[in-house]
Amino acid sequence: MAKKSKSVSSSSTSPASASKDVVLRMKSTRNATKKLTGQCVVTCEKEKRPMSIRKPKSKQRNKVKKVDTKLPKKPPTAFFYFLEDFRKEFQEQNPDVKSMRDIGKACGERWKTMTYEEKVQYYDIATEKRANFDRAMAEYIKRKESGEYQETDDDSEFDEY
Repeated sequence: MAKKSKSVSSSSTSPASASKDVVLRMKSTRNATKKLTGQCVVTCEKEKRPMSIRKPKSKQRNKVKKVDTKLPKKPPTAFFYFLEDFRKEFQEQNPDVKSMRDIGKACGERWKTMTYEEKVQYYDIATEKRANFDRAMAEYIKRKESGEYQETDDDSEFDEY
């Protein structure tokens, strides 16, 4: 069990410690004391030296990527085409179930139990859509390399932050 005690340290002699810092000291069963302050320094009582220094987490700015609106969108997989059909059937049979979680679970269980012959129709649809996507992507790359899709700063629909 760890004992917790809060103490407020303030000293009027030094101006650096004039602001009241709250120091939390926790004693564990191994006689180690943890001081949690701004930098989170962990010290050992026996050796009286810092064991590790952890920097506080800083907020990282996510860089906003430019979205190319002319880039072809990837097609769904065979499972998603099956999900589309299964959802309609499942809702007709179970009108009281509204949760997407329950529908998704039932769909996943059904997909796992299906044989390859039953899945072939969905794989065919997915393969056809993937071939269309590959052709569109090849055409997009040709146009981009030829300079037809040169995007300027004013072309983008999305603003950078």
